[in-house]
Amino acid sequence: MKSPISKPTLTDLRAFQAVAEHRSFRRAADLLGVTRSSLSHTVRSLEQRLGTRLLHRTTRSVSLTESGERLLLRLAPLLSDLEAALEDVAGPQGRILGKLRINGSEGAIRLLLQTVVPEFLARHDGVELDLVAEGRLVDIVEQGFDAGIRLREAVPLDMVAIPVGSDLRFLAVASPDYLRARPAPQTPDDLGQHQCIRQRLPSGKLYRWEFHRQGRDVAVDVPGVLTLDNSQLMVEAAADGLGIAYVPEPFARAYLDDGRLTCVLEDWCPPIPGLFLYYPNNRHVPAGLRAFIEILRES
Repeated sequence: MKSPISKPTLTDLRAFQAVAEHRSFRRAADLLGVTRSSLSHTVRSLEQRLGTRLLHRTTRSVSLTESGERLLLRLAPLLSDLEAALEDVAGPQGRILGKLRINGSEGAIRLLLQTVVPEFLARHDGVELDLVAEGRLVDIVEQGFDAGIRLREAVPLDMVAIPVGSDLRFLAVASPDYLRARPAPQTPDDLGQHQCIRQRLPSGKLYRWEFHRQGRDVAVDVPGVLTLDNSQLMVEAAADGLGIAYVPEPFARAYLDDGRLTCVLEDWCPPIPGLFLYYPNNRHVPAGLRAFIEILRES
């Protein structure tokens, strides 16, 4: 008679799900807060209990076996339903616990710190909030984030997207001293006669300044001897008279208000859809993220 399979624990199943979804023991271990060796032992023990191999492992990659694919397909909705059920049992007055991980650009994370975060931490002190600011756009699911915050144009189309604040403008700005030494540009083409503070994107490419006016789109590969990869540094360099910078308005607003910077080509700088918080539309939304969204909408 065939001996019964030793039943795996919930911890075993969550460990397998994390490795299977991220295709990486390192990423899954970081997400779960365990060591890679401990996680590898847990998954091997699960395979031994089930009597089948779930993962193909090499020194460079992790992939699912046929058995692993079948298990993940059935397991993901079950664990999602279980998490939802546990949250429902806690009730509307239940204390929210756990970790909430959000990835975004530096400017986006700064905005959250100034608006949503203080109120969120005051209401939900049982949630560990992990905010990661980085320039490059990452796959939030693959990297183990619950949500991301980026400009609308960068949000993947298959995500649920919630606006954060209003529309945004990129502005071309320069110091009064710089503009006293040379005439201000009247069209984007005039930038070819100026020193511009260029921006290097996280991909390594130089950003082509994008303008729009009366149905006409213009992208300019501006000249300049100074290149930076940070909007705040670009604003400071422009205020010091080093050239014209093209930056999101919030970074330059204080400098414009007190006269350290002047806007040029303003009629070529219409508003665009601003920042959006986004998350996968095919997964259970954790209680912590739901609470964060609630405060975001309030503010």
